[in-house]
Amino acid sequence: MVTDDAHRFTGMYDECRQRVWAYVVSRAGRQVADEVVSETFAIAWRRLDDVPEHALPWLLGVARNVLRDNVRAEARREALAAELRCWTEGDVADEVTERMGLLRALAALPEDDREILVLVAWHGLSPKEAARVVGCSSAAFRVRLHRARKRLRQAVAGEPATGPRRGEPAQPSLSPVRNLSEEWS
Repeated sequence: MVTDDAHRFTGMYDECRQRVWAYVVSRAGRQVADEVVSETFAIAWRRLDDVPEHALPWLLGVARNVLRDNVRAEARREALAAELRCWTEGDVADEVTERMGLLRALAALPEDDREILVLVAWHGLSPKEAARVVGCSSAAFRVRLHRARKRLRQAVAGEPATGPRRGEPAQPSLSPVRNLSEEWS
């Protein structure tokens, strides 16, 4: 037995399918047109009470949204594939080793150097903002940052440090960063 809803839907489908298909082809090509048109009419069937008497504009709007959702899904798939390629192209062990070396070098630095580097590199503060945090001028902070980066490069390369800064202990204090790097080794 054919219901009124089925009869209405069949009439709408027969009247609008070709035009919806042509719209989708003009926007996305023939490769996806059949799938998008099918999804558009499936939505129309589920929401038949929402479809106005003159259905074409409503159907084209639904087709446009389906296309948009397909583009977003494809972008997510491509981003995931790119991320997976990054993981598989390089050796993960090399990246972990490099990270561990950097953490050890950072832990070996004096506390003031670690704080300066962490404020800029990990917390994303500008030198001007970080200077406010440590309570010095922007120019003084830039000098400290330059020196801290130099000592970090030396520590990563395994070079002897240029010596402790004035007023700093010869041995760096233990810190959460050092404890973390020792915990991971």
